[in-house]
Amino acid sequence: MGGDAHAKKSYGPMYYVKSALAGGICCSITHGAACPIDVVKTRMQLQPTVYNQGMVSAFKKVVAEEGAGALATGLGPTAVGYFVQGWFKFGGVEFFKIQMSGFLGEEKAWNNRTYIYLGASACAEFIADIFLCPLEATRIRLVADPKFANGLITAFPKIISQDGVIKGFYSGFGPILFKQVPYTMAKFSVQGAAAEAICNATGADKANVAVSLASGVIAGVAAAIISHPADTLLSKISKSPTAGGTGSIASRLVNLAKETGLKKLCLTGLGTRCVMIGSLTAGQFGIFDITMKTVGAEKFHFHPPGQAHH
Repeated sequence: MGGDAHAKKSYGPMYYVKSALAGGICCSITHGAACPIDVVKTRMQLQPTVYNQGMVSAFKKVVAEEGAGALATGLGPTAVGYFVQGWFKFGGVEFFKIQMSGFLGEEKAWNNRTYIYLGASACAEFIADIFLCPLEATRIRLVADPKFANGLITAFPKIISQDGVIKGFYSGFGPILFKQVPYTMAKFSVQGAAAEAICNATGADKANVAVSLASGVIAGVAAAIISHPADTLLSKISKSPTAGGTGSIASRLVNLAKETGLKKLCLTGLGTRCVMIGSLTAGQFGIFDITMKTVGAEKFHFHPPGQAHH
């Protein structure tokens, strides 16, 4: 059966709803669980001279000075923001992946599966970031200044009243795209390649949750390294509306990059982020697959021409 007919017959609107729901759930749970690590990582990026003794020391310092509750700072916008982002990201990747495969046909889709992963994830992430950006800006504001507001509900209107919608919520849209789009492209393409390599080496099925977890760790570390400089810039520019000067967002980013230096931009907090993103990504793909099975959906996988899809 050709790829186009196969995609149309097997994947209707409810499949995309189920995959979007599974994506929202997996991203919300994993990012929420990783919130304490993200708080410490963000502090290390924003105050490198204060938190300069590594991840464990930074954890102890935050708890000693502000209490264990400080590690949950920004949990509200994190859980909500990444549910919305996961909905559009995972649901979008499945949508674009299947549509591109259907357009190319089975053989061309198989031969160009890496490019399909890259294109589908870039399109899906761009859409997802439009919805994520305001919530990510709110999270960083809360982490940078815990006294700014009590949580998402009080922080949102305060940011609007002080800075306006565009400046308050979308100053970081450029860097969030520079961070998230390459991150997501690496995440899905590397995970797909890693899962395929693991299955070829072990004979396991791609639907095996253990394969999802193992390939997710590999994909997460690769994605973390690629996107870390932009992640650091995002944390810095979202800390304050005047960070990097008062010019355009592009000029502020250039100023911040110069102030920080290439080495610190690429390495500050990288170990912490690799731990966080590696475990987070593994959890995402594992939870996604489990949720898909729970709601009765069979995930789309690339397969050689003529081979039964499973």
